Amino acid sequence: MRGGNVERTRNRESRGQHHPSPSFPLPVEGRGRFAALCFWFALAFLAVTSSHASDWPQFRGLTGLGYTDAQNLPLTWNAKSNVNIAWKAALPKSDNPYSSPIVSGDRVFVTSAVNNPVEHHVLCFARADGRLLWDTTVEPGPWILKDLRGGYGAPTPCADGKNVFAVFGSAVIASLDFDGKIVWRKNIEPHNFDVALGSSPILHKDTVILDCDQNNKTSSFIAFDKATGNIKWEQKRPQAIYAHSTPVIVEVNGKPQMLVSANKAIESLNPDNGEMIWWCAAPGDASSPAFARNLVFADSGRGGKAVLVEATGTGDVSKTHLKWTFPQIPEGLSSAIIVRDFVFRTHNPETLKCLQLSTGEMVFTERLPGVSTWASPFAAPDGTIYFASAGKSYVIEAGDKLDVLAINDIGEENRASPAVADGKIFLRGNKNLYCIGEKP
Repeated sequence: MRGGNVERTRNRESRGQHHPSPSFPLPVEGRGRFAALCFWFALAFLAVTSSHASDWPQFRGLTGLGYTDAQNLPLTWNAKSNVNIAWKAALPKSDNPYSSPIVSGDRVFVTSAVNNPVEHHVLCFARADGRLLWDTTVEPGPWILKDLRGGYGAPTPCADGKNVFAVFGSAVIASLDFDGKIVWRKNIEPHNFDVALGSSPILHKDTVILDCDQNNKTSSFIAFDKATGNIKWEQKRPQAIYAHSTPVIVEVNGKPQMLVSANKAIESLNPDNGEMIWWCAAPGDASSPAFARNLVFADSGRGGKAVLVEATGTGDVSKTHLKWTFPQIPEGLSSAIIVRDFVFRTHNPETLKCLQLSTGEMVFTERLPGVSTWASPFAAPDGTIYFASAGKSYVIEAGDKLDVLAINDIGEENRASPAVADGKIFLRGNKNLYCIGEKP
């Protein structure tokens, strides 16, 4: 968007000439794209050891940070004219269609929930053509929501190539095999969440980790054994009171860290046992952290300041490793993404904010009418960022000015984040699941 005019499309070759540098945030300045990709996917395999590189096995992909190695993704699509709609599959009624699709092997998984009577579903579609392979009902857990704003179906599932792990807001987690058979099911105890259990499960080695922060000083992180559902470790967190942010696992100086935006601090935990590595005082709640070059960007998603923290310390790093503070990010439940030297963040009302990574200075703030401030973006290696949903989507070129490459509108519910796999984009609406790309 330059001079107020929206540029709908742009030749990919010309974009490559203008921006030859890699788009992924490199761990060391000057490394090439291949090194960057090796870094990100080595990091990702710490969490998802049996997934394929072309999978999108959990919330925001392999790394949980919204990066894909896919090349030549479609810029434009249109459901009415069927342009770049590889397939469309009908979804059952869902009162809160917030959870995002994931892709593992030749399957696409989606969860669905109904508020009254309470029903939980895990659905599996064929990745190639969108055929519904199975729809398995999971018995609800013991928690009855008093506030239905978040609903029972907010958490995105995760999968390891053999099993899919689904969490629902009634305080239940279940493992299903790829034929739809329930392998194990566990109630989450205790269960005293505020609005809803909104955090998505993530994979690490042989565990499924879930942020179970809640009220009455009963918060915890729980690591479930993938094979049995038994608790491998549990870390009590009486200081935390919310459970809306999905943690991400990153690598810092050769060691894994699990980053979480808690209600009063940005925290780093050891994903092997849940022990605290460092924390920085800052408001947190709904949005997942962004990470690049050992730097963690975080804001609460509820409105307030944002911080950038260097992830190399131990203990309380509030004074020693805080790089900068940005005074105010308005409410927006999406998560930020770091591309090149910029932090990109959508927030209300339908606005994109771009900050300089090194200094925290605001580069630009521009309106994107109709963009989702719930769905989190993803970035491709060529510097393209997709603010995509089943509603109105914007595709932009990362840079110091807003450069809109395409605007697409499917016209459905726009709160679920996209999945990306094998050159295709998967979007979940309130009525349909869409595969964006060339038809098979």
